Amino acid sequence: MFEYPQVGYHFLVTFELFPQSLKDISFQEVSGLTSTVEMEAYREGGENRFVHQLPVRTSFPDLVLKRGLFLDAQLFGLSDWVRDAVENFSFKPVNLIVSLLNEQHLPLFNWYVVGAIPKKLDISSFNSTSNEVVVERIELSYNYFTFMKEATLAVGAAGAIAGAVTGSIDVSLG
Repeated sequence: MFEYPQVGYHFLVTFELFPQSLKDISFQEVSGLTSTVEMEAYREGGENRFVHQLPVRTSFPDLVLKRGLFLDAQLFGLSDWVRDAVENFSFKPVNLIVSLLNEQHLPLFNWYVVGAIPKKLDISSFNSTSNEVVVERIELSYNYFTFMKEATLAVGAAGAIAGAVTGSIDVSLG
């Protein structure tokens, strides 16, 4: 049997803070799971052939989540959390899990994102000459992420992921 690279279209984003509906956490795109080691140049006296590059810190760009705008999704936790940050300048850091799922809706790979806060909310433009879905773009700033194998995923989180994909979810991780 051949093994192929995993496809990136079957995924789930689960937040730790509040109850969520499937519409509230369904995204069409996730980007920003990137880590970069920042380097500092160090010049050594008498060595003119090269400059030493020393690792200083790891940096993480913003996490960007895109989803279609649902009317009833605006009544649940994620939208309230984002609006509270943007409108009231009230920030509560939240951890979340981005999971790449298999055909049985079970996690293959998980990325645990720590300390996310809303940084930007963007609603796509309205155009009377096109027939496009309105897209909500949520940009999150976060501290760091770690890779989690499916075996190390908490039992509650795995149940929440499976429940979310099948349509019933009440997430309370921690």
